[in-house]
Amino acid sequence: MSTLTARQDPPTSTVAAAVAEPGRYRTSLLDRVAYAGNASHYLRTPQAVIIAADAAEVAAVFRAARASGTPVTLRSGGTSLAGQATTDGLLIDVRRNFRNIEVLDGGRRVRVQPGLTVRQVNAHLAAHGHKLGPDPASEAAATIGGVINNNSSGMACGTEFNTYRTLESMTFVLPSGTLIDTAAPDAEEALRAQEPELVDTLLRLQLRVRDNAESVAIIERHFALKNTMGYGLNSFLDHDSPLDLLTHLIIGSEGTLAFVAEAVFRTVRISPLATTALAVFPDLDAATRVLPDLVGTGVATLELMDATSLRVGQSLPGAPSAIMGFKVGQEAALLVEYHADEQEELEHLERSGTEVLAGTRLHAAAPFSPDAVARNAAWNFRKGLYASVAGARPSGTTSLLEDIAVPVPAIAATCEALQELFSRNGYRDGVIFGHAKDGNIHYMLTDRFDTDDSLHRFHEFHEQTADLVLSAGGNLKAEHGTGHAMAPFVRRQYGDELYEVMQELKRACDPDTMLNPGVILNDDPQAHLRDLKVPEPVEEEINRCTECGYCEPVCPSRDLTLTPRQRIVVRRAQAAAQARGDHATAEELSREYDYPGEQTCAVDGMCQTACPVQINTGDFIKRRRREHHGPVSSTAWTAAAKTWGPVTRAGSTALSTASRLPTPVVRTATDLGRAVLGEDTVPRYSGDLPAGGAARKKLGGIVGDPTAEVSGVFLPSCVNSMFGAEGDGAGAGTGATQAFIRLLERAGLALRVPGNIESLCCGTPWSSKGQAAGQELMADRVRASVREVSGNGRLPVVSDAASCTEGFAAALEKEGVEVVDAVDFAVEHLLPALEVTAPVESLTLHPTCSSRRIGLDAQLGALGAAVAETVHVPVNWGCCAFAGDRGMLHPELTASATAPEAAEVGRLDAAAHASCNRTCEIGMTRATGRPYSHILELLEQATRP
Repeated sequence: MSTLTARQDPPTSTVAAAVAEPGRYRTSLLDRVAYAGNASHYLRTPQAVIIAADAAEVAAVFRAARASGTPVTLRSGGTSLAGQATTDGLLIDVRRNFRNIEVLDGGRRVRVQPGLTVRQVNAHLAAHGHKLGPDPASEAAATIGGVINNNSSGMACGTEFNTYRTLESMTFVLPSGTLIDTAAPDAEEALRAQEPELVDTLLRLQLRVRDNAESVAIIERHFALKNTMGYGLNSFLDHDSPLDLLTHLIIGSEGTLAFVAEAVFRTVRISPLATTALAVFPDLDAATRVLPDLVGTGVATLELMDATSLRVGQSLPGAPSAIMGFKVGQEAALLVEYHADEQEELEHLERSGTEVLAGTRLHAAAPFSPDAVARNAAWNFRKGLYASVAGARPSGTTSLLEDIAVPVPAIAATCEALQELFSRNGYRDGVIFGHAKDGNIHYMLTDRFDTDDSLHRFHEFHEQTADLVLSAGGNLKAEHGTGHAMAPFVRRQYGDELYEVMQELKRACDPDTMLNPGVILNDDPQAHLRDLKVPEPVEEEINRCTECGYCEPVCPSRDLTLTPRQRIVVRRAQAAAQARGDHATAEELSREYDYPGEQTCAVDGMCQTACPVQINTGDFIKRRRREHHGPVSSTAWTAAAKTWGPVTRAGSTALSTASRLPTPVVRTATDLGRAVLGEDTVPRYSGDLPAGGAARKKLGGIVGDPTAEVSGVFLPSCVNSMFGAEGDGAGAGTGATQAFIRLLERAGLALRVPGNIESLCCGTPWSSKGQAAGQELMADRVRASVREVSGNGRLPVVSDAASCTEGFAAALEKEGVEVVDAVDFAVEHLLPALEVTAPVESLTLHPTCSSRRIGLDAQLGALGAAVAETVHVPVNWGCCAFAGDRGMLHPELTASATAPEAAEVGRLDAAAHASCNRTCEIGMTRATGRPYSHILELLEQATRP
């Protein structure tokens, strides 16, 4: 079991000196704890964290660490499940500054760095009809660094298109600091010149392996299946030159031989046609017995899910219909999919699959369908399965996921035996799923590893499972890597001779055992039982977190302070310290948490859109803000809710006044206020803020066509009233509210605006700050006003800012009132009645966190397509983190969150730029230097007579 040691000695100053910027060498307790979190069942707290700038800096750190005897572990996504990216030494983050990508040869190749996720790379490749070969279920969070170092495969690629087979070249850094680009013409000579002893050892080991018939037979047997156990010994048989040999040995080496700074992959063409069936069987035996026959039909994917998987899946939003409508007993399911280039070929494959399934015991009919919606529902369920099942575990327990591979004919017997081992060792909630086409089985168990009994059961289960898998001719690890979890079992799988080959390989590359010690090779038979994670129960909003890291790529603060996973990991560490009576550590974490944990959280809910168990870490942060509010703050915000009309007008007037004054004068005044009252209290003025907007009170009554029947209630956003439209003077835009009203008039439609509209708000300003009293006061006022003007909820409510639509929907949920965004309303009711007369040539759209959360992006795209000849949504799109006033309180948050998208927007150089929320438009204007307006303004301009 692992406990946090708060005050460890950091690595020597020699290592710190190798980092160009001191701010990227971090030894604070909070930073160390935040980076300790990972998706595995192990917990180690690093002595220091380095946010590496580039490959040259990693090389400098390697040399310094080697000289000082400091162990080093590389971390990109932190999604590895076997403990590869945990350490109590030095942790180097190679994600933040390693996200370059270059699509080559029309998408047939791609050059990538380790910090990009699989999904991000595939998004760039999709426009070219290609994708990466490796397709792990964790594609949303798994980074290229992990894909290379774990020799990732996945759901469809098998061993044919895994990393080993599709990686063309790489740039790597050895522990000595030697940097080699294997694509360079002189790479072979450079390696020989700089690392002669390593080259000699590689050639000697190659002969040793090839000249031993038993070794060759063992390698061929194990690598005929998916296999990430130990080093990639098949390289000794497949490659002749020292450079090719070393390159392929580094693949799957889990950061123990070298750092891969960049790689070029050969990509895979995307089959345009697919048909999918989710077949439910009465039990796991029936599902696994049919696998050999289905494999014989040329199936692309076969995903196995047992009863526990289905039981958890039924509770998730958007679950596929095939697993709904029945109480799960012993049922199991197979997700079966065929891919094809031609319709005739697809139909033939589908018939073959249908015939096989027809001869089995099915729980219900399982028809194949090309329907994209149904397919996405099935795959979203499968891809989030591990985290979803783990999220359903009992509070305070740790989830442990292992994977094995056996020949396909042995799957049924192996699954049956695994279930018996679960029962024998007391793991009543054991789960089985996996990539059945490849004989690749994942199994998960949960426990609280804090007693001698739990550790003994865990050890016995591992021993018994190893015997089971090896006796079936299988591999103890198929695709998740060896890690700390299985390092003590490598010798058992390969025997002494090949284990010694691996040891010599490690010594030749890393003679000081500096890189990731204990990973892949570990002679301590108890190593897998040490430093097991024992999570302390915390707040209900975050208690189910599995630390999988799916949330991190979409978090606006990921490159500035903390990610949702890190916010949760730090809170758990604080709770654990409190539980063991270490109050000094708990208090230190609490003090350090304020700015990175609370102030710079956008509470935008994007983490929930990526989380398989629907955790919104923003809800937890709102709770903390609520708990930390003093009576003065709460009184002030409650008073603001009572007098919201005058407050918004005062804000608008202040902005208009500020816009007429020299920016430095106003900024100095706000900076002074921030210094006195706090940066999280007083916004910082910036010259790119617009003047104030028009009052809403004059809108009370009927808007649109006065002769038309009122078809809904319009709640114009106070954001559009407080902040004026983009532009200055005569060049100012109409603003979303006025544009929408003009469109209503043009389309012959009418809506009613409450007479007290000036005092109404969606409640987001109070919700985001954890001001519950003010939020409820405002919600009561909104509910009463809507009841009055909507015929007690008979008419739908429309709002013209996506975040306000989301807020009004929450406030009116119990009233049963339909709330729609003006963008959605425009697509359904306005577009059919309007004629676009003046489309713009090109448009770049910025969806918002709210539009993503409420499912508005498709409608936003539809309006974009109506008003522009070409529409772009940046691949690097993300939440702008303006988050109401957060972008004014902490401009650095918005600057960090928007940087990737802003760079892409500049390259696209569109004629127009639009979004669907005023503050987001302000944030993107600031980030890009391009004027962003509401998409309704563009629609109004494009449909003028």
